[in-house]
Amino acid sequence: MPRAAETQLNSEFGMKYGITGITAIYADIDHVLLSKIVPYLVIVAGAAFLLLIGVFRSVLVPLTAALGFLLSMAATFGATVLILQEGKLGLISDPHPIVSFLPIMLIGLVFGLAMDYQVFLVTRMREDYVHGQPPKEAMVLGYHHGARVVTAAAIIMISVFGSLLLESDVTAKSMGFALAAGVLLDAFIVRMILIPSLLVLLGKWAWRMPAWLDKIVLDIDVEGAKLHELRGQPVPDAIRQPVRGG
Repeated sequence: MPRAAETQLNSEFGMKYGITGITAIYADIDHVLLSKIVPYLVIVAGAAFLLLIGVFRSVLVPLTAALGFLLSMAATFGATVLILQEGKLGLISDPHPIVSFLPIMLIGLVFGLAMDYQVFLVTRMREDYVHGQPPKEAMVLGYHHGARVVTAAAIIMISVFGSLLLESDVTAKSMGFALAAGVLLDAFIVRMILIPSLLVLLGKWAWRMPAWLDKIVLDIDVEGAKLHELRGQPVPDAIRQPVRGG
């Protein structure tokens, strides 16, 4: 008997009852976790957007990074449900429902890796642009230097997570598949295809930052220019701060 009927039964018959047990506890946990997925995604993507504004001194680059993460998460959720829960493509012989804590865990882990790949790959593109390269050439040069490291790092993580598919436990299999798929989609599709393509299409506007926003946003010095200034050393040309656009 559902909890919602307690008020009516209490008013009509003076009955009071409670629902307990493992099933009820798991049902409550599932309800709470699933109801927090959207707020959690919004907070994570919003925090990444604000932090990357300070890192790249740009608005459009962090925006594409945050939206790209949401896209990779949507694709990962879809692939996980399609293959592990619905049993499509014949990859799983015994489809099962997805455990409730998997989405929360998946978002947190893949988010950390995705932002690592984003910062590592795009920071080099920004350095080449600041050093005087046109936007397209800066993307090509930065991609050439960073893509191999990102590829190696992504393959390592996919291999680690994918090894869980060899386990007999259904929960371990679902976790391994979801994490491996999340890294695969985010690293190779979003970070290494979509983001560079958008940077080329946006051109110089990708690296613009309004003057009013530049004054209020924390300047995160990832290249170490401020360290050189504090030590009284000249700042190398490759890490000089760009001229902000109005």
